[in-house]
Amino acid sequence: MPTLRDDAICIRHWDWSETSQTVSLFTREHGVLRGIAKGSKREKAPFSGGLEILTRGEVIAITKPGRTLATLTAWDLTHTHPACRADLVRHHAALYAIDLVHHAMPESDPHPALFDTLADALRGLGELARDERPDAIVFAFQRALLREMGHEPQLGRGDGSGPPTLGYDPESGSVTRDPGPGPSGIWRVRARTVELLRGEFPGIRNATPQELDRANRFLGACLTHQFGHQPHTQQGALEALSGESGSS
Repeated sequence: MPTLRDDAICIRHWDWSETSQTVSLFTREHGVLRGIAKGSKREKAPFSGGLEILTRGEVIAITKPGRTLATLTAWDLTHTHPACRADLVRHHAALYAIDLVHHAMPESDPHPALFDTLADALRGLGELARDERPDAIVFAFQRALLREMGHEPQLGRGDGSGPPTLGYDPESGSVTRDPGPGPSGIWRVRARTVELLRGEFPGIRNATPQELDRANRFLGACLTHQFGHQPHTQQGALEALSGESGSS
């Protein structure tokens, strides 16, 4: 029976019995892994006290061909991200990030670069300095996820002479200089939002809270379009970030 050992972040968990759990882990080298952690809630079990959302650790699991659930045999906890639990805005942002992974990544499809981006985002949320903003971390993660999915908006390059409002076609993922006269499947998007997504001057560090909020909502809408539904954590996270930015 194949045994795997990998770095993992817990993105879902459910009680399976009084002492066991079923979990969904995003692993670095094996992608999303669903499994049963039998006896994980027992005091002396080899699971570092059980598996919790947002925690990171090293997992050992046994997989069997034809079975949808692996059998987890050990979990060595390495990161708990306490600040993402103690602060409401950071908690919303962290839950949104793992929820996006849950919706975007199929099982057993490795995306090591995205794993590293998620790990950096969770660590960054927990180590925010006074001059750092959680909305910038969410912006970077949403953008990275769209890129990893192969659906990053194709924005071209601007020359600074375009109109203040552009059009965006979510089906083709491209920008047009003419937003159109009304509803036609084309989204109206501010040129400044497109500049931020392009990474043009003056850049994300100089964006106002309102500009960053619009950019995050645009990226969130792109992800919702790709999923075919809105992740249930999206609205709460973006509203929490907007409120946090508005108070700064």
